[in-house]
Amino acid sequence: QVQLVESGGGLVQAGGSLRLSCAASRLTFRIFTMGWFRQAPGKEREFVAAVSGSGGNTYYADSVKGRFTISRDNAKTTVYLQMNSVIPEDTAIYYCAAGVTTQPTMSTRSYDYWGQGTQVTVSS
Repeated sequence: QVQLVESGGGLVQAGGSLRLSCAASRLTFRIFTMGWFRQAPGKEREFVAAVSGSGGNTYYADSVKGRFTISRDNAKTTVYLQMNSVIPEDTAIYYCAAGVTTQPTMSTRSYDYWGQGTQVTVSS
């Protein structure tokens, strides 16, 4: 059974930084596009960032472009989300997801496996 386990969430002040990690197991990690999504209270889950299996292609939501960076370490089967210059609107539960796609995508339907999420709270 595929497992995706997020970590690194917590409370951070506006303008600060946080790095999320997602450790994957029981899958051929290098062939999967990995994505980060988030869901704030009362809102739908939204795309944040995605990275191709090789790590060579990335894709970001406009709301985080220039502030967040997605990366992966295939040897460690882990994907990261470096969050800089965070704002209160970044407060949400962050989920990582894995899917076999031809390129990084924002569509939730393209991802087959999901983690349980990690809470990020940004204080003003």
